[in-house]
Amino acid sequence: MAREVRNIIKIDRDLCTGCGQCVLDCAEGAIAIVDGKATVVSESYCDGLGACLSGCPQDALTIEQREADPFDEEAAMAHVARTKGKDSASCPGSTASEARQSAAPGQGQPGFVFPMHGAAGKPHGCPGSAVRDFVPQGPGMAQAQSAGQGMRRLTWPVKLRLVPPQAPFLANAHILLAADCAPAASALFHQEAHGKVVLIACPKFEDGDAIKDKLVSILRCAKPASVTVIRMEVPCCRGIAAICREACAACGMEDRVTEKVFGCDGQLKQQS
Repeated sequence: MAREVRNIIKIDRDLCTGCGQCVLDCAEGAIAIVDGKATVVSESYCDGLGACLSGCPQDALTIEQREADPFDEEAAMAHVARTKGKDSASCPGSTASEARQSAAPGQGQPGFVFPMHGAAGKPHGCPGSAVRDFVPQGPGMAQAQSAGQGMRRLTWPVKLRLVPPQAPFLANAHILLAADCAPAASALFHQEAHGKVVLIACPKFEDGDAIKDKLVSILRCAKPASVTVIRMEVPCCRGIAAICREACAACGMEDRVTEKVFGCDGQLKQQS
């Protein structure tokens, strides 16, 4: 295949700490942690759009224009499918087998999408990055629900910037995108979240373009059945609804969005 001049990711290995955030942010699986550093595993998997840039805490990632193999979306998605749930040398809490062992009795098998590789079995990455899907089961579930516990299907992570677009629990899901303040501000939140995959973000303290880019990646990869946005009535919170609508419009999913507004008193003020 002929090489071409195009945009492609560049990683400064001196700045990289191996945190693995870029691995989570790359929907095409173009990046893995190799010997403790982020590494492009194949040029053909990198689309050059830079969805991984904003999440890097060390600013170790940039986009450069150079000669590279053409982007091959079909090969990239096949690679993502192969690496889903792969048990590879990684940090405690990051592999599928370790996540299964840590699941509490009576819970379903958690999933995992976070390919990481290392030499001599050295652990790399953040222990809190393992993608998990906990489905509460067992005879105590009915009592827990009546007591207001276990009101929703539990997935992890919940922070939007940490959730990889190819996470299994996102596919065809009912997504609840919430402003950071909403879960703490209203007792109604978990009632609204029941049966949905919860993602949280803050348009005031996070980059709006990065939120939109991540949402577009999720929408295109997971094709969710619906998206509900919950925000607070304060002006700075309006941005998350606007960003979500823009992302859905970019993916032709405008009709799948519902917006709900909580008041500062925790009550549901409006729905559209």
